[in-house]
Amino acid sequence: MVTRYKFSEKLFSLFNVVFLSFLALVCVYPLLYVVFASFSDPKLLMQHEGLLLSPRGFTLKGYALVLNNPNIRIGFLNTFFYVIAGTAISMILTCFGAYALSRKRVYFAKHILIFITITMFFSGGLIPFYLTVKGLGLNNTRWAIIIPSAISTWNMIVMRTSFMALPASLEESARIDGANDFTILFRIIIPLSKAIMAVMILFYSVGMWNSWFNASIFLNDRKAYPIQLILREILILNDKGDMLQVLHGVSAQSEDMYRQLVQYTTIVVATVPILFVYPFLQKYFVKGIIVGSLKG
Repeated sequence: MVTRYKFSEKLFSLFNVVFLSFLALVCVYPLLYVVFASFSDPKLLMQHEGLLLSPRGFTLKGYALVLNNPNIRIGFLNTFFYVIAGTAISMILTCFGAYALSRKRVYFAKHILIFITITMFFSGGLIPFYLTVKGLGLNNTRWAIIIPSAISTWNMIVMRTSFMALPASLEESARIDGANDFTILFRIIIPLSKAIMAVMILFYSVGMWNSWFNASIFLNDRKAYPIQLILREILILNDKGDMLQVLHGVSAQSEDMYRQLVQYTTIVVATVPILFVYPFLQKYFVKGIIVGSLKG
């Protein structure tokens, strides 16, 4: 049977396609501009005006300068550690919290959830937060980046909702067979919740990769800086020490030209790695969000 659409429906669909295409172009073009600029010759890039639709004089000089900078290499290693260790710790704690709050036999679970939810709207403030971290002896250590932000209240609530959507008969039959809570969680609940687990891994890893504020207030040792904090110093603070290290070997006359090229290249180098995570988790993303939001 052939479906016939009214003229108004066709016009509305056409408008949606045109509008969303324009919106996608507006969002994508700044990213493409940075990528094209990072592969451009700095002299030609400074002379160029208007839209940049392709690299101006293809060169990899910017990437050679950035990747040879020891601060950026150290920043990448630190960030990989923060992402891997932080995501692992966050997932373990979030799973424990979500599982406990999703069980009906846990006393005062709803009341505990209310107190936990309050933290989404109110906090003690930056100074008490800093004093707490300092009092725990975490200041100027890598654990100051991982431990204080180990659990996201929103992520735990979404995961709890997903766990509650699973049939209660699974837990009951497992307990009859002698399974304890750890067995039920790791052998039944988590294997059946791959979608929400993938979404939480994506959320935590992206959040940890982009994190720079906690590092800026808790870390004094530059050897522990994540890549985003180094990126901030190069792009926003225009730190001369970092920029001089990056531009080592570049003549004084060319420094201004290469400074702009290095900024574009640093953005690409700091952004591309995390983009490779999403394609592997994409098929779980929509499903996990929907499952975690249907039942409260």
